[in-house]
Amino acid sequence: MNKDFDNILKERFRKDSLISIATVDSCGTPWVRTVDAIYNNGAFYTITYNSTNKMKHICDNPVVAICGEWFSGHGKAESLGYIRHEENKDLADKLRDAFASWYDNGHTNENDVNTIILKITVTDGIIYKDGTRFEF
Repeated sequence: MNKDFDNILKERFRKDSLISIATVDSCGTPWVRTVDAIYNNGAFYTITYNSTNKMKHICDNPVVAICGEWFSGHGKAESLGYIRHEENKDLADKLRDAFASWYDNGHTNENDVNTIILKITVTDGIIYKDGTRFEF
């Protein structure tokens, strides 16, 4: 990923941000939903539940489309597993901090092993800043 592209993504999405994720089900029907996510080191991260349609689609086809704030692109999605796994500790802390304004409102249950971290590694995209188009 080129440095300008990555820097703009960091500037825009390193905090709690709404992005849309599109997946395709096994019949070829597209689905899209908006999630809270943060961008870090070439990827978007969000917290989700393992049995959602989103995760079922990703198991069949990990290629997703993503967009938000004058950005659109594609990525490879993967579950990083249970949010409380030891290997997720640092990332989970970042996500809790970023999502602090709503995290404890009853929507997220960290005691449930199906509460997972979803990582979407950006593979390509287009982003606009100050009238300039940047591609990756």
